[in-house]
Amino acid sequence: MSYFQLENFFSNFSFLILFVSMIYYWINIAFNLKNKNLGTFGMILANFSIFTLLILRWKESGHFPLSNLYESFLFLSWNLTLIHLILEKMTPFSNKSDKFLGAITSPTALFTNAFATFSLPEDMRSPSPLVPALQSNWLMMHVTVMILSYSALICGSLLSIAYLIITFYLRKHSFCASESNKNSKEKLLFSFSEAEATSDNIILQSEIEKKQNIISNEDLNNSLSSTSPISTNSSIYSLNFSNNLYNTNLNNVNVVSKKIKLADDLDNLSYRILGVGFPLLTIGILSGAVWANEAWGSYWSWDPKETWALLTWLVFAIYLHTRIIKGWQGKKPALIASLGFFIVWICFLGVNLLGEGLHSYGFIKMNG
Repeated sequence: MSYFQLENFFSNFSFLILFVSMIYYWINIAFNLKNKNLGTFGMILANFSIFTLLILRWKESGHFPLSNLYESFLFLSWNLTLIHLILEKMTPFSNKSDKFLGAITSPTALFTNAFATFSLPEDMRSPSPLVPALQSNWLMMHVTVMILSYSALICGSLLSIAYLIITFYLRKHSFCASESNKNSKEKLLFSFSEAEATSDNIILQSEIEKKQNIISNEDLNNSLSSTSPISTNSSIYSLNFSNNLYNTNLNNVNVVSKKIKLADDLDNLSYRILGVGFPLLTIGILSGAVWANEAWGSYWSWDPKETWALLTWLVFAIYLHTRIIKGWQGKKPALIASLGFFIVWICFLGVNLLGEGLHSYGFIKMNG
């Protein structure tokens, strides 16, 4: 079997495994499945498949496989699966957060893999000799660190977006619940007033106070047995109604508390990942400046790629400044990270698709 056939096999296999893993994680969230090993196993298979593809590509081309957009997207997809596996192994978060992590990383890795495999032209996928500007030991250092930083920043930003979605749901749910509780309380007071009209005021008031103090059911039964049948039935109806309301509200509180815990996990996890991605981005930009000085005689040329990389660095520098120095948490820094998500994609993909510059070699070029 030729190198091309092997590459094609591992490329299609990794796409299939990532697709199955994505569906599994989504079903896992929808139906609250207990077993998470299938998703983890799928991500391991996808990671191994893409890694094997890159090694074959390296051996076939004779240079590190990061010289064009096809290889860069495959490397980004591999990084995303690697980040998922590392976080799943090392980060102690709840099972629900684990499911959300897989539901976010698997479609992102699938998208990057599918774009490289099915959207790029055939000549882009074929190995080609390095252009003179890329024939340097800095290729592995600079490009590897930059794509590692992109993958960490993309993953962390997506977790911040997920945090915003969940907290928006919680605010909406809290408003609806408050309105529902208001109506329920009015019904409960009306039921108590009906019972009070058909029973002795002193006895019923005693029952209400006992219910508010959460006394035992045995004490309630003894108290109700001393009343008339009509007043007892009315009182039991009222107390059963309040019991149902209490249990419903308790269930709602449990659901909301779990979602709050999930949102906190996602926010903290996003902060940690972005805290790793930002130093990598800094190192990548500095190593790129040194390489640019060797190749072109200038540390900084305000090339479109360099400009957007600097803008990306500024956005996430502001994010970390608000978290570390200002002590912000929650919505405000998450909005900054969400903005950074789009900036990263413009820097990584948009500049190469829409503009030309010193970094356009090996990528898609626009004619005209």
